[in-house]
Amino acid sequence: MKRGLNLVAAAFALTALSYGLARFAYGLLLPQIRAELALEATAAGWIGSGAFAAYCVGIVLTFVCSASFTPRTLAAFAGLTATAGMACIVVASSAWMMGAGVALAGLSTGLTSPPLASAVAAHFADEGRARANAAINAGTAAGIVFSGAAAAMTVSAWRELYALFALIGAAVTLWLWFALRKARSSETTAGFSLKILHRPGLAVLCASAFAMGLSSTAIWTFGADIRGTFGLSDTGIAWAWITLGTAGVSGAATGVLIERFGTARVHAFSLLGIVAAILTLAASGYSLVFGFVAMGVFGAAYIMSSGTYLIQGIALLPDRPDLGLGFAFLCLALGQTTGAPLFGATLDAVGVTGALFAFALPAVVAIFLRPRVG
Repeated sequence: MKRGLNLVAAAFALTALSYGLARFAYGLLLPQIRAELALEATAAGWIGSGAFAAYCVGIVLTFVCSASFTPRTLAAFAGLTATAGMACIVVASSAWMMGAGVALAGLSTGLTSPPLASAVAAHFADEGRARANAAINAGTAAGIVFSGAAAAMTVSAWRELYALFALIGAAVTLWLWFALRKARSSETTAGFSLKILHRPGLAVLCASAFAMGLSSTAIWTFGADIRGTFGLSDTGIAWAWITLGTAGVSGAATGVLIERFGTARVHAFSLLGIVAAILTLAASGYSLVFGFVAMGVFGAAYIMSSGTYLIQGIALLPDRPDLGLGFAFLCLALGQTTGAPLFGATLDAVGVTGALFAFALPAVVAIFLRPRVG
């Protein structure tokens, strides 16, 4: 039991590192980075999109490499790439070097979750896996809180922050190496076959995850733009991010909620939360209170929804938990990659309110796209 808790804690820390620090901190610290490196908005946008693309590449790499490397090795590599990417950002002196660091850091997120799902499957009995995976997934929110708090307490010290993040990354990677036991050959996953794509329910799950990812870009993209639209300061943006992450920690209870209420209800409830958050953000023009409420609701709903997709994917592919999680998260990321430029174009065409209402619709559709897994 003690070893199981240590595994979950180390995996939680890796998720916080790769998602919260290596991936999302860039957006928070972007104003400071742009000022020092004289980055144009277009260059900054391409650098940020590199993290999304690298995330997708990382997930595909876990599919390809799972037959050759144990979950322990892949998870440790995720920690190393996060650490190396943030170290590269520390010494970046040009847009190209910054882009390489952000992409390498983004690669770590794709490498993180699939091997952790395999490690949980090897260590926990069926009844404990949903809770363990949901708790680990909530590490994203913890990382967001930490990065937001760090940004709120510093002014123009982004290099020092990334140096601190890199040191944390090295420590977490070392901890993870000892927390995950070395898998025996019979426990090592068996590579990837296209036949697995025909599993019942997988296509529906992927379509639903894509739609959720598409909708979520309304907050991931526009939420960070409160600064310009509603006059919030950089420190205020950091506090909005902290609000999002703090609420998101509640997503650790996703497994418990599914056991209590069933997958269908939690799936629908979390997606309704995303819809409510997007629509509430549209009211931020009347009061910033609505903006902070929207960020909090979104944080809880997004972590819960992604956790639900994670659990459903693993339930559909119980023999390959890494692929069950990987397919769901890959499609979610593809939805975000598609949604980011599409949201910008919609914003220019119909304005803030119209764009937000339009991007709430895919999450509504996703409510009805659910495989029958419990």
